[in-house]
Amino acid sequence: MAKGLVDLFPLPVFPPLPQPPVDNRLLRKKVLQASPENVLTPAWGQEVTLKMQGVLEDRTVVEKDCKLVFIIGEGDVNQALEECAISMMQGEIALLLADSQYTYGHLGREPDIPAWAPLLYQLQLLDFREKPDPLSLPIPERIRIGNQKRERGNFYFQREEYSMAAQAYCMALDMLTTRTYDSQSCAAEEEEEEVNDYRVKCLNNLAAAQLKLGQFDEALHSSRDVLFLDPQNVKALFRKGKLLSDRGEYEEAMETLKKALKLEPSTKAIHAELSKLVKRQAGESETESWQAKPAEMFVENIAPFLTPPPKKKPFGISWKFLLGALVVALGSLVTSVVLTARN
Repeated sequence: MAKGLVDLFPLPVFPPLPQPPVDNRLLRKKVLQASPENVLTPAWGQEVTLKMQGVLEDRTVVEKDCKLVFIIGEGDVNQALEECAISMMQGEIALLLADSQYTYGHLGREPDIPAWAPLLYQLQLLDFREKPDPLSLPIPERIRIGNQKRERGNFYFQREEYSMAAQAYCMALDMLTTRTYDSQSCAAEEEEEEVNDYRVKCLNNLAAAQLKLGQFDEALHSSRDVLFLDPQNVKALFRKGKLLSDRGEYEEAMETLKKALKLEPSTKAIHAELSKLVKRQAGESETESWQAKPAEMFVENIAPFLTPPPKKKPFGISWKFLLGALVVALGSLVTSVVLTARN
């Protein structure tokens, strides 16, 4: 990694920043070049274009972009850049000292930004405008922006920031469309296929994030959307089958998981989920085969359950009678032997 500040700005490192407009001790700003008075500032949800360079304490340049374009509030960049951009006027140049909580936090950003590292940015607001309507953009531009947001979602997912990841995937899906205002015009077949391929990736990633967030109904809906575009998608089939099984919809779950297994017979996860589903079905069948009958069904025959009937004697002869007879017989035998011995 190059050392020092080489291209964008002649930037001092971590100068004192007295009473900056943005100052909460974790995010501090100092204006280096003010804009003329009465110049507007961007608003939340608008698209801004910044000239940007960011360094670590040792003057290592870790971020640099001569034309960084993002929507304020959509998570396209870290929070420090969003917070600063919304406070700037067009043409303004400012320094921004950002604590790690506003940039890359305890995880840092491999391989160049360590954990808990503060960053010093020098920024210039070049332009801002209303967020472009996806339907007004050419399809290649929609694909480009949509993929940027999808990749941002992947960045958040890897950091286990699943809510931010889901938000990024949803915004990517909003951009990845072939619809137009003119119902007569339509996308070329290759463009339609490309957009659908990227939508499938986004929807699968969205379903994974929703599962991490415990949003099981939403994950099932996203998986079904994938299968509408790609009926043979094994990831979506597996997620759908598992979610249906967990909901107790065993018949549809079995059909879905068997379809996934047919497409990928060697996948252990599908085998395991099918085995779990079979056990669940067997357990439910046993429960249904024996059910306690309600008390009202025994009204006519309730007496036998309250007063147990007398026990029947085997063959009509008491065991006490048999034991007594045996004792008498033995006594007679002993008496006979004694009398014989005396004679």
